[in-house]
Amino acid sequence: MSTKWISVLLLLQLSCYFSSGSCGKVLVWPTEYSHWINIKTILDELVQRGHEVTVLTSSASILVNPNESSAIKYEIFPASILKDDFKNFFSKMLDMWIYNLPRDTFWTYFSQMQEIFWKFSDAIQKLCEDVVLNRKLMTKLQESRFDVILADTIGPCGELLAELLKIPLVYSLRFSPGYAAEKQSGGLPLPPSYVPIIFSELSDQMTFMERVKNMIYVLYFDFWFQALNWKSWNLFYSQVLGRTTTLSELRGKAQIWLIRTYWDFEFPRPLLPNFEFVGGLHCKPAKPLPKEMEEFVQSSGENGIVVFTLGSMITNLPEEKANVIASALAQIPQKIQ
Repeated sequence: MSTKWISVLLLLQLSCYFSSGSCGKVLVWPTEYSHWINIKTILDELVQRGHEVTVLTSSASILVNPNESSAIKYEIFPASILKDDFKNFFSKMLDMWIYNLPRDTFWTYFSQMQEIFWKFSDAIQKLCEDVVLNRKLMTKLQESRFDVILADTIGPCGELLAELLKIPLVYSLRFSPGYAAEKQSGGLPLPPSYVPIIFSELSDQMTFMERVKNMIYVLYFDFWFQALNWKSWNLFYSQVLGRTTTLSELRGKAQIWLIRTYWDFEFPRPLLPNFEFVGGLHCKPAKPLPKEMEEFVQSSGENGIVVFTLGSMITNLPEEKANVIASALAQIPQKIQ
């Protein structure tokens, strides 16, 4: 047999080991600040792999930048909230959360926190109304024939869009207070005998009384604390769909839950096949430091440096708080950046 035919047969044999692939159309319902930073990493990778990604964002969005140079598409809808008002809302919410929440007891702390969450819930519901009640926009989304919607659990509406567009739903989530969403909507089993509830400050090694305490937390988050105004969302979803439904019911249709942490950072607990840990997606290989930063690091001596950051939401601090932090950092031998 000639070399030519041997090559042809080899090529045919190799082709049997490859399966065909196709690119899809992804609709995204994002949330602001660090939630957007994390989900943006997924979107960039989807674009790199040839998928068509469209981010549905409002004219009031703070961090989502439709003007950036990217293959990601942006569908901007007019919001009933002004951008400055949205910024001020987050600023006031953050100030209250950091400086004004009573921390003397668990109960007073979370009662006040629920008020903050409900204000956020009402703001997101207005944005959701701006989308689903916009007939022209909804017609455009339906005609676009998306294959899937990727949404952040903390900001509802993605599940309603998935229902209206009749497409699969994928969630991105770190955790919900008390793991309520994961349990009630995702069906994730969390035995309180050895799985400590988030915010409880307990470990998986609990005494009998600590298990009793953990059980009280479970009941509190399941039946008392509500991170969202469930009654309002349930009524809104029922009106839009023309049938009685709930936010939890629509959330329960999510096919995949992407959990933004590492499995080995969590206490041992049962998991379901559609819960995937995706911690570290935003991490990238280290790059050489800028010249000024490198000089700063090299001048630090044996003690090294401390990098101090306040995350994606805090842009300024009251003078009193800034002085307290500066005073504390001044007591350590490391240089501060």
